[in-house]
This record gives sequence, C-alpha cells and structure tokens, in this order.
Amino acid sequence: MLAIAAAVVFGLALLLDFANADLGDAFTNTTLTTLGLFLLALHFAGVGVGARSRIGSRR
Repeated sequence: MLAIAAAVVFGLALLLDFANADLGDAFTNTTLTTLGLFLLALHFAGVGVGARSRIGSRR
C-alpha cells in the first residue's frame, strides 16, 4: 500500500514538473520526491504489511 502511495506522489511530482506549476514553498518537486522516497523506504522496511499468520507452516 505504501508503494502505491509513493507511486502517486512521484506521479504528482512529475505532473507538476511538466506543468511548471508552483504550489508555494510547502510543496516543491524536491519535497514530493523526498516524500515518495520516504514512503518507499517504509514499504521496503515492511511497515504496513500487517500481521502474518503462521497457521499451517509448522514442520
């Protein structure tokens, strides 16, 4: 789920870059890219995966 959110943030940053849009100091291309990288790092760290059941995996 975090990877999907990162893809949306990267897509928004790309569209804003293509349109040369200015959303003020709070939302620049750098901040959106940093947010996307942060979401990807959380995804790779396993945050948001949820509980995994171990039923049937005993050997």
